[in-house]
Amino acid sequence: MRRLFLILVLLCLVVFGGAWLWAGRAAGPAITLTQPDKFVGPASTLELRVEAPGGEFSRVDVALEQDGKTFALYALGQRLDAPATASQESAERLNVRQGISKEVTSQLKGGSARIVVRAARPTLFGLREAESTATRDVQVRLEPPRVAVLSTFHYINHGGTEFVVYRATPEDVESGVRVGNIEYPGYPAKGAGITTTDPALRVAFFALLFDQDRNIPVQVFARDPAGGQAMTPLDRQVFPKPYGKSRIELDEAFINRVVPAIASMSPDEGIPTDDALAGFLKINGELRRKNNQYLMDLAKKSAPEMMFQGAFQQLGNSQVEARFADARTYIYKGKDVDQQVHLGFDLAVTAQTPIAAAQRGVVVHAADLGIYGNCVVIDHGLGVQSLYGHLSSIDVKPGQTVDKGQTLGRSGMTGLAGGDHLHFTMLVAGQQVTPVDWWSTQWMQDRVRRKIAAAGNN
Repeated sequence: MRRLFLILVLLCLVVFGGAWLWAGRAAGPAITLTQPDKFVGPASTLELRVEAPGGEFSRVDVALEQDGKTFALYALGQRLDAPATASQESAERLNVRQGISKEVTSQLKGGSARIVVRAARPTLFGLREAESTATRDVQVRLEPPRVAVLSTFHYINHGGTEFVVYRATPEDVESGVRVGNIEYPGYPAKGAGITTTDPALRVAFFALLFDQDRNIPVQVFARDPAGGQAMTPLDRQVFPKPYGKSRIELDEAFINRVVPAIASMSPDEGIPTDDALAGFLKINGELRRKNNQYLMDLAKKSAPEMMFQGAFQQLGNSQVEARFADARTYIYKGKDVDQQVHLGFDLAVTAQTPIAAAQRGVVVHAADLGIYGNCVVIDHGLGVQSLYGHLSSIDVKPGQTVDKGQTLGRSGMTGLAGGDHLHFTMLVAGQQVTPVDWWSTQWMQDRVRRKIAAAGNN
């Protein structure tokens, strides 16, 4: 009996020892450190995700190490100086978001550092822990960015464009102009042809949109990768511009022509064709918004070099059939059924007239684009692009460099066009602005070229 007892005890010890060894080799929680990425500063935020089976964590600690010193950033269940938000996204996942405390950043110095995340989960009924560690090398940046406006006399037409020259430091900060909640990116000044040895010199085109308040805040900003930000107000004078209103009668012939054609070119949009009015309303609303969002995304491809010198060219001998920011009410069988704003100029000459590039640039779109039909978009650099819609044919390809006056295709009535014409508009960082500024030699000289020349002489 005693021998049997000893065998059982020995067997239990072997089983327990095996379980002990297995528990020690078990995988620890999975750690995903989202922020900080490369830089740490006074405005930085710690973001991480920890995952473990069952969502049980015995320990989650985050520290920053620099020059042999360790600074605690987060500890599960402990209250540190910086408020933390820990949420259980799922049964197995813990999300942590927390600012880095001033007490920590006040003790840091600029230079290299390392973030260390340690997490553990209980194993073997809580007798052991399975641990894991994640590290990330970062740079500590304590000095906030700075920004200063250098150009003067910023006059802007409501619905139009302006140009600014400014300085943002350090030279690697993200910067530009913020108008309300819309940001317009800045570019290195050398891209505008400014001769300078100052890498912090920047330029930016920005807009005051037709539907924004004329007194909306306009600021030049600089934002560093550590979360630091600087802003300075931009002095400007706004000139009000009247915009028209029109009422457009929809007839069966128009709806029955455009709806099936656009639906066939946009098969993924689920545009109804059995109910022509419902199809038109979806095209005029939902598809219009998607097309304009595509133009916003297309702006991210803009080159950092300004490819133009003078004014843009308007379609020659053309008659203006509709103007920029015309507020349209659509009427069907005597009832108001929709309202949209026409963001461009409709220019007509004769059927299938050759359409010329308004300025030198690179084609970034040459295909169907929903409401715009066959459409060409040209990038002119520094966030400036021009759009040519409703073409009957396209003679250029994406990636092709075109010169001012070069034929892009021929006018037509594709998309939401009631007749043969060119829909032309200008875009700044994807925002549609009045082309009137860009067609003006005086505007180009006063608003753009003068500032570039002045910056090059400083």
